[in-house]
Amino acid sequence: MYNSSCYNPSSFILVGIPGLEQFHLWIGIPFCVIYLVAIVGNCILLYLIAVEHSLHEPMFFFLAMLASTDLILSTATVPKLLSNLWFGSQEITFSGCLTQMFFLHFSFAVDSAVLLAMAFDRYVAICFPLRYNAILTPRVIIKLMVSIVARSFSIVLPDVFLLKRLPFCGTRTIPHTYCEHIGVARLSSADISVNIWYGFSVPLMTVVSDVVLIAVSYVFILRAVFQLASQGARQKALSTCGSHVCVILVFYTPAFFSILAHRFGHGVPRNVLILFANFYVAIPPALNPVVYGTKQIWNKINLLFFPKGNQ
Repeated sequence: MYNSSCYNPSSFILVGIPGLEQFHLWIGIPFCVIYLVAIVGNCILLYLIAVEHSLHEPMFFFLAMLASTDLILSTATVPKLLSNLWFGSQEITFSGCLTQMFFLHFSFAVDSAVLLAMAFDRYVAICFPLRYNAILTPRVIIKLMVSIVARSFSIVLPDVFLLKRLPFCGTRTIPHTYCEHIGVARLSSADISVNIWYGFSVPLMTVVSDVVLIAVSYVFILRAVFQLASQGARQKALSTCGSHVCVILVFYTPAFFSILAHRFGHGVPRNVLILFANFYVAIPPALNPVVYGTKQIWNKINLLFFPKGNQ
């Protein structure tokens, strides 16, 4: 039997980056710069896609969804990290911890699904160019976006209830800079086998299925590209996929590296793993607007900031 207060703890303590306390001030500076770049870059991208009718195409709608999710991911983690590093604000309420955890995992699930939708967009554009507008109609785009949000929400929401059912009667110190499902569950004195099973298997299977479908899409894309007679046509077709492939690598490579490091990197110092995890949630949102800045978008940015020079 557990005390009722165990099921509704007032707060947790986020340790930060142990062993590097004397460098917290300096560590926070690059994270602050990266966060500002992410906010400004993604906001500019969303503004351009909203006001420029020439950017009202399926790929740019998916890009707007990716930018919105990146804003959520950055804002859910980096401000709390900076307050911890600079002001020693380590305490986070139980509800705040659950909220941060939800948006962290939700953003990851949405990003993965959006990258799959972008791969489908490139597949249709290259393999069925004449039917592109007939297949990816505004109605289809809306259905895809709603299904992405619904799938991600249904995958992540059980994490919240799986944590709320656990008692936290012992230590409430989280050896990290943000709340994530398994890290919080391990503080409980009860059996967390269900949390571990769900927390690892369901999101992992979802992401793996996304990666497999993206790979299948690019198999068909490459087959269609190499069947083109003109070398120029092949280069043009491949160039349209370049930015998408870069975003895929930026998103998935650190994620799988982080999983492998936690699983097999027992000799890796804890503070290195924590630093890497924070760079993972901070850097991709800042890089995506730059990587996905097509010539069309950069031209619009030039017109936005340097209107006289482009007249």
